[in-house]
Order: sequence, then C-alpha cells, then structure tokens
Amino acid sequence: MPEHLSILQLAGAAFLTLAGVAWLIGVTRLLRRFRFEAALGHTVITPLSGLPGPRTTGPRREAVELTPAEQAAFAGLVRQLSDGR
Repeated sequence: MPEHLSILQLAGAAFLTLAGVAWLIGVTRLLRRFRFEAALGHTVITPLSGLPGPRTTGPRREAVELTPAEQAAFAGLVRQLSDGR
C-alpha cells in the first residue's frame, strides 16, 4: 500500500474500478444479446411510453372562399410578381 494515499482514496479507486468492470460486463452482455437476437431475425421494438404515437391521418385541410374582389386582387398580385420573370 502506497504511503502517501489515504484509506478513502484507495477505497474510492477500488470502487471506481469495480464499477467500471461491472459496467463493461453489463454492456458486453447487452451487445451480445442484441447481436444474437439480430442473427435470429428477432427484432424487439419497445415503444417509448413518454412520446405520443404516430398520427394515422394528416392534418385537416382548410379552405377559405375568396370574394370576387379578393380573387381579382390576388390575380393582380400574381401578374405583378410574374412580370419580372
């Protein structure tokens, strides 16, 4: 045991080493399991419960009827914008 290190420092280093090894073992097991399931063709898809599901229909279409004066103004605007091109 090094003389310049305290017991708490040694215990902390040992704890971090054990936690790192446990994490490495866990990640390795997860990767092996998913690789094995992928090789068999089994795909496990777990939906995220906190997110809403996808929409089955699109947004509702909105339409507004224009008055003849508005239609004429819009046609004039289109002509103005298309003259330069």
